[in-house]
Amino acid sequence: MADNNDNRRSIWGVPEKLQLHIAMLTLQFGYAGFHVVSRAALNMGISKLVFPVYRNIIALLLLLPFAYFLEKKERPAITLNFLIQFFFLALIGITANQGFYLLGLENTSPTFASSMQNSVPAITFLMAALLRIEKVRLNRRDGISKVLGTALCVAGASVITLYNGPTIYTPTSHLHAHLLTTNSAASAVLAPLGDAAPKNWTLGCLYLIGHCLSWSGWLVFQAPVLKSYPARLSVTSYTCFFGIIQFLIIAAFMERDSQAWVFHSGWELFTILYAGIVASGIAFAVQIWCIDRGGPVFVAVYQPVQTLVVAIMASLALGEEFYLGGIIGAVLIIAGLYFVLYGKSEERKFAALEKATIQSPAEHGIERAPVSRNSIKSSITTPLLHQSTDNV
Repeated sequence: MADNNDNRRSIWGVPEKLQLHIAMLTLQFGYAGFHVVSRAALNMGISKLVFPVYRNIIALLLLLPFAYFLEKKERPAITLNFLIQFFFLALIGITANQGFYLLGLENTSPTFASSMQNSVPAITFLMAALLRIEKVRLNRRDGISKVLGTALCVAGASVITLYNGPTIYTPTSHLHAHLLTTNSAASAVLAPLGDAAPKNWTLGCLYLIGHCLSWSGWLVFQAPVLKSYPARLSVTSYTCFFGIIQFLIIAAFMERDSQAWVFHSGWELFTILYAGIVASGIAFAVQIWCIDRGGPVFVAVYQPVQTLVVAIMASLALGEEFYLGGIIGAVLIIAGLYFVLYGKSEERKFAALEKATIQSPAEHGIERAPVSRNSIKSSITTPLLHQSTDNV
């Protein structure tokens, strides 16, 4: 029996712990590539309505077979109430989330879009606290750490929005320039990666704040839905389906150019396939496995790695400049995220200690007055944090 367990924990002699680190690091590169690819898609002229429609269609086609066959036994019967909940989740988690993201990315850069996303776990905690889903105990270090982390994340997002600052680094992009000047085919591919239109930085940051708020709201409201409908892949499939319907309705009124639905180059097709397959389908499956094996804190703590990878990739591929305000804001957001994660870790330790204290007298046959379940109830923010790098 022990051998079977060891086999489950090791693939080709690689310990599971190392597998988790490799998987999460690879996932951050996948998401970082999505930021750069999405920016390139917008610069090539792909419609901001067509792009998410095709992306979610691909994601749905990938998820649907797994949801159908793997969750046959645990999937509850569908009802009108469930359909309404799925529609609402799609509205905030797909339509508003992805729509605001693309509008924000168009007016800023992949680096700062990724930096703003680091605030999602802290914003999620703030929303949950205001809705009394999350308990805040200011007389303990876990409560103080979570509040301080939230404040730092809000401050970082504010700095990125309100303060651009001087350019402190301008990448030379030698590889990019060399290919453009020496290879006409490469020029046709890489030229659209430069900025195609002037940016409204403040407006773009406001859109990204809307994106983060939508994402956080989706995580908060997803928790009660998953309690009554525990089939996670099925919930995601239904959400993608309704998101496609909503984007199609909006596109019917806002996108009148029929040519916008046609691929004009192989690179346009590549950006959409990358978004649907890597950033939605594969990323979701990898993240679910890592959450199951390593826990939500382990998954969330890798999120800031994405910002660094995006900055490097955007510098090499897009020639993005680094501004002082964006770097200060990114540092504040990353610091805030770690404070929130530290607070969540300490909270679980306190909950485990309280539970052990309550169970100890019972093990020795000592009766004890009943304790309110609320006094030992652990925060339900676990499902809020472990979805933070899903569905951009």
